[in-house]
Amino acid sequence: MEKAKVYFTDMRALPGTNLLMKLKKLMYAAGMNQIDFDGKFAAIKIHFGEPGNLSFLRPNFSKVVADTVKELGGKPFLTDCNTLYVGQRKNALDHIDAAYENGYTPFSTGCHVIIADGLKGTDDIEVPVNGGEYCKTAYIGRAIMDADVFISLTHFKGHEMTGFGGALKNIGMGCGSRAGKMAMHRDGKPSVDPELCRGCHTCAKNCANSAITFDENHKAHINHDNCVGCGRCIGACNYDAISNTNGSALDDLNCKMAEYAKAVVDGRPCFHISIVNQVSPYCDCHGENDTAIIPDVGMFASFDPVALDQACADACNAAPVIPGSLLDDRLHEHDHQDHHDHFTDVHPTTNWKSCLDHAEKLGIGTKEYELVKID
Repeated sequence: MEKAKVYFTDMRALPGTNLLMKLKKLMYAAGMNQIDFDGKFAAIKIHFGEPGNLSFLRPNFSKVVADTVKELGGKPFLTDCNTLYVGQRKNALDHIDAAYENGYTPFSTGCHVIIADGLKGTDDIEVPVNGGEYCKTAYIGRAIMDADVFISLTHFKGHEMTGFGGALKNIGMGCGSRAGKMAMHRDGKPSVDPELCRGCHTCAKNCANSAITFDENHKAHINHDNCVGCGRCIGACNYDAISNTNGSALDDLNCKMAEYAKAVVDGRPCFHISIVNQVSPYCDCHGENDTAIIPDVGMFASFDPVALDQACADACNAAPVIPGSLLDDRLHEHDHQDHHDHFTDVHPTTNWKSCLDHAEKLGIGTKEYELVKID
């Protein structure tokens, strides 16, 4: 397969310009204006951020994308699907409140917010997955599938189950309805190491399905009949007491995520943007954000989400480690095995490459890319 072009601009903004101007220039250089937006509905898939988290993308970035879509004749809307876990984004009303709290209002972004899978996360469409090995169909939020054009606007950051959250995760996991998210997660059921558990109950507070109970010694136990495998408890535990004991489950999750992304992008114009700043070790789904693990890198854009994720990962791995970050902590642990990969060093049980490998196999894109720098 021919190398994909990935366009990049750094985060420098000298007098006379700014990052928003650079983003627009990047989108045009990457060819977004080649898409026929005339009279078309354009879904801009974004993560609004869990309230309390401050590393999510500023809404100013989404306004640039929405304004550009309108300039090209399209009808943009910002969208995401509801979540499985405890938080303020489990239903459309709370989800929109969370988006507004974080600045994603029609007044600040120039377009409306639509929660793609409806009030309770049940408004979805069963979409065929061409070539799917794990999922023959995918449950995707209806508003996303109703759109004529699909744009992913991604905050590139770490993730405790997938290594990092990039374009493919924003598309695959993010566009799955609640039923879709359950289908992707169901092979991964975490367990608790009683030797490490402190009985702090933080995991239970982050479980939306009443799957966690405590014994007479105040040790947590997970009922796999109730657990949906969302992994929220893994990220919530400060003592590494919870892990996924199914060795293949995280790779299975990555492959299912790629197949869901395939269902979303097939058969219509798509364009992808990733902002690599405030690279927190955890997902923006957390109601908090740890300090960034590397300095801000830049902004990337491509028609190919696989190449985009690969380029972002390569750029992050070439960046220096921020002292005092979780990545720095991991590298200084006495028993740490250096994987020479920032994301695997932060979350050693993850393997982000399996998602990209499977996405490439499905024909979504290629990991081979040519990086085109835009000043």
